[in-house]
Amino acid sequence: MISIFKTQKHKLLIVTLLFTAFSFAQRSTNMWKAQIALGLNSPSQSGFVEGFESKSMNFPTINAGFQRMFKPQFGAKLDFGYNRFSSEDNSPEFKINYSRINVQVVYDPTEKLTFLPEQIALVVHAGPGYTFVKPLGDFASNKVSFLNVMAGLEVHYGLSKFMSLYTDVSYILGMGKDFDPVIDGFGSFNGNLLTISFGITFSLSGCQYC
Repeated sequence: MISIFKTQKHKLLIVTLLFTAFSFAQRSTNMWKAQIALGLNSPSQSGFVEGFESKSMNFPTINAGFQRMFKPQFGAKLDFGYNRFSSEDNSPEFKINYSRINVQVVYDPTEKLTFLPEQIALVVHAGPGYTFVKPLGDFASNKVSFLNVMAGLEVHYGLSKFMSLYTDVSYILGMGKDFDPVIDGFGSFNGNLLTISFGITFSLSGCQYC
């Protein structure tokens, strides 16, 4: 009788451990999300040397990244952004590829904002990164790279348990040095950038609203 009890006890222990591990795995899978978005950008005129000017709104802006939530309200994400902007009609002709990579803190205050509809969520993000500016055409040699700090606000609309549409408005503060000599700035850029994008967030696991 004692032998049978010990055998059942061992089986119960094994089942309990497996259930606990499975439950933990289920919870841990709720932490990861991915994002991709497409939109427009507007570079600051102060980032160009005198005589050069870009269009006020440019296409495209492409953002993509991965996000991990450590707590319901706090997380972090690693994301990449690509932007293209080009010259205004009264400026010497140029085109610029502006790329960045950022590590950002994520804050989701939605639970505290009880007045929001159930499917709406707000997410604030901010963090440092690095910018790569690559002019095209005649000014291709005037490449620059510099540190940046990015901050933005996302508004999400939940479509399902695993997916949401979102709009992101972000401002990227450039920390580039002045061009010296000025000719190094022809067709290049060392300033700030405003981006507006529309995209999709999807869970890599099982969150209720991404």
